[in-house]
Amino acid sequence: MEHCNCKKTTQRTAEEKKMLSSRINRISGQLLGVKRMIDEDRYCDDILIQLAAIDKSIRSLSAVILEKHMHTCLIENIKTGNFDAVDEIVDLFKRFQ
Repeated sequence: MEHCNCKKTTQRTAEEKKMLSSRINRISGQLLGVKRMIDEDRYCDDILIQLAAIDKSIRSLSAVILEKHMHTCLIENIKTGNFDAVDEIVDLFKRFQ
């Protein structure tokens, strides 16, 4: 029995990588800001507002990646007859709910 070490990858342009990295860096900065707020004993409401902003940023980043995935990976998989990719998308949507 053969063992496949197949790993799925997605090719991204340098511009896409830069944009995604920039968004991740911004989210990391927001998280560090929350850590600092906790260290400084800031008021709970202020921290919760920042956490809500981080949640929105992460959801926005996820939406960008999902949209790109559907326009590229999903379409390519369907063109090559790999309809399992549709099930993958369904599972992804379930995770976002």
